[in-house]
Amino acid sequence: MSRSSNAISRRSFAQILGAGAALAAMRPAFALAPAPRFSRPLVNGLVRLSANENPYGPSQMAFKAIEDNLKVSNRYPDHQEHPLIEELARINNVKPENIIVGAGSGEILKLCVAAFSGPGRKVVMADPTFESVGQHASASKAEVVKIKLTDDFRHDLLKMGAVPGSGFIYVCNPNNPTASLTPKHEVREFLAKVPRDTIVLIDEAYYHFVETDDYETVIPLISKYPNLVVARTFSKVYGMAGLRCGYCVAQPDLVKRMNEHRFFQSVSVLTLTAALASLKDQSQVTNGVRWNADAKKYVYTELDKLGYRFIPSSANFLMIDLKKPVKPSIQAMRENGVEVGRVFPALPNHMRVSIGTMPEMETFMAAFRKVMA
Repeated sequence: MSRSSNAISRRSFAQILGAGAALAAMRPAFALAPAPRFSRPLVNGLVRLSANENPYGPSQMAFKAIEDNLKVSNRYPDHQEHPLIEELARINNVKPENIIVGAGSGEILKLCVAAFSGPGRKVVMADPTFESVGQHASASKAEVVKIKLTDDFRHDLLKMGAVPGSGFIYVCNPNNPTASLTPKHEVREFLAKVPRDTIVLIDEAYYHFVETDDYETVIPLISKYPNLVVARTFSKVYGMAGLRCGYCVAQPDLVKRMNEHRFFQSVSVLTLTAALASLKDQSQVTNGVRWNADAKKYVYTELDKLGYRFIPSSANFLMIDLKKPVKPSIQAMRENGVEVGRVFPALPNHMRVSIGTMPEMETFMAAFRKVMA
């Protein structure tokens, strides 16, 4: 490629970044104002409310970090990984040796399964919950034991902890796909009773969206429990689902065991620098959480008017009880321009919808009224 064509390519990329950063540049101006009324581009002609993504995207600081670091894209990312790990350690009040960074929390979950399960070591998880752990465990020839959520959609930690021969227990809190919480006192009691040779992975992907005092992160408990691993992601509140960055916190010996299965330097230079920049943008979390809550309250109100019940949400998505099989309604919503979540076999009558911008949720409610009529 010629020098001039390379310059054009760089300028084009910067323009793309600039388009996404335009909204972020406005954030300080409306820190206490309603969310901006915009809709992101359609995906395959649809309003996409199916994957629990952040509709507002990464922060302005993340976009600038990407642009600034294009010039070192020819280098391996080890020099960018260490600063991110050090900042994550500082924020979480742990040491760098307590941290692993991965390509989204998805890689973290896979590393945990690889390191702590296998033939003869049962993997215990809720039903329903995020399915990745069970899929990886089955591939590693581990027996997967699913324990139904309680009637109010909490993890049944008593039953999960009582499974004989379990080597690994997965707790997604807040839970996906139900957006429900397991209270902090139950989690603490559970951790105190679990045998120390049973690894407990608590997935806090949706931690930032919780609005109740009946919940807490368990990262501070890492020092007390040598069998505890806590996973986090930049995909949700930080809006970096497409950039793929996650991390976990655990005691150093567990980190070492996980690192033995890690693909070397799996996170790109641009992603690492964007993640580090995101941690320094306080408005990214503050605004994203508040805008999510406002849009969710709007949907609550509209569903109440229509008489539909839903699971109270502590995340950036919502489960609505249709009182009938959901599959036909999912297709009908798609035909009306809105993509919602797939069928979850344990809750066949529930529709999962991600919380988008206010205009997107207004579009969702219009389609929902038409389909459910």
